[in-house]
Amino acid sequence: MKKSSLVFGLAFAAFSFAANAADAELDKMVAEGQKNYQHNTFNGNGKVCESCHLGGGKEAGRLPNGKAIPSLANAAAIFPRINMRSGKLVTLSDQVRNCAANALSGTPPEYGSVELNSIVAYITSLAQGKAIDMGGMPK
Repeated sequence: MKKSSLVFGLAFAAFSFAANAADAELDKMVAEGQKNYQHNTFNGNGKVCESCHLGGGKEAGRLPNGKAIPSLANAAAIFPRINMRSGKLVTLSDQVRNCAANALSGTPPEYGSVELNSIVAYITSLAQGKAIDMGGMPK
């Protein structure tokens, strides 16, 4: 076997191992996010994300006042977006924190926390295969 083939083979094996390890870590983070989505009240009013965003976020939902809201199926594909009331750029992390503080009357997870990152990873997983449409409409 040529030395260059051996080096390439070892490099490819190392890359494959690292990619598989990264996939496993991402899957773990998505699973943690799904648990947070379904069970975390953020020390608020007892509601969870699933209280309004039904079917794990894959179905249309309802706000406590009965107003229909779209699913989260393409949420990660339409952020960041501009909040028309404030004129400010809003990221998916900002939106999750806003829901925790307002809809759930809780303490929003800190930026960069495992709690917030896991929920964002879970919501992002719902948009797998969706076209990016920054500023687009929820579906």
